[in-house]
Amino acid sequence: MTALELNEVAQRWFEAFNKKELERLLALYHDEAEHFSPKLKVRHPETNGLIKGKTALRAWWRDAFDRLPTLNYRYTTLTANESRVFMEYVRTVENEEEMLVAEVLEISNGLIVASRVYHG
Repeated sequence: MTALELNEVAQRWFEAFNKKELERLLALYHDEAEHFSPKLKVRHPETNGLIKGKTALRAWWRDAFDRLPTLNYRYTTLTANESRVFMEYVRTVENEEEMLVAEVLEISNGLIVASRVYHG
């Protein structure tokens, strides 16, 4: 995929996430995709921060959307190469401090196969 196509996947990801359109978000992922996040490690220590597959992704994001109805990501930078897009964004939730986040999406055949979140 071209950098432009990868950036378009990332933009669709932000749009689906911010509208809380869970099935549209999941449609961007391969069925066996992996997702790593420090927040997962805190909320579900048994995962060591890593979940696999759409069923786990659906449960994770459904919980986040239900618990944090004002959760919003505002991307600031997208940087892509032939198989990855690096996303920098600001996480906002009402009554919480803004958080700067970096996330890498690995994309194969147009679908996200892995995502990794990094923040302080």
